[in-house]
Amino acid sequence: MNIEERIEKSESRIFKAVFPNTTNHYDTLFGGTAMQLMDEAAFITATRFSRQRMVTVSSDRIDFTKPIPAGTIVELVGKVSYLGTTSLKVKVDIYIEEMYTYSREKAVSCVFTFVAIGENKNPVKVLK
Repeated sequence: MNIEERIEKSESRIFKAVFPNTTNHYDTLFGGTAMQLMDEAAFITATRFSRQRMVTVSSDRIDFTKPIPAGTIVELVGKVSYLGTTSLKVKVDIYIEEMYTYSREKAVSCVFTFVAIGENKNPVKVLK
């Protein structure tokens, strides 16, 4: 399997309902909760791509372009966007879907960097 095929096959999608227990006093998703969900989606994507132990080492600027209201569905989409020797980057976008219409729009974007680690927790090559 070539790199493009691995990237395509490792793309990950997670759906979540936004319930009141995950929202702030404005009735929108907590930013920290959004970041946690994005890191999880990015980790799953990185692991599916590499099939190795991966750890988050950084996240780039996170862009909250739309508030995510309670009572909506969010889709998190993770895709490998860069491949280095021991690291890779995963771009994650969050899309808002209204529950009872076909309305859908992008709300949040961020890029996470992961490093592949061996049993001794030192960096190893992403692709063996």
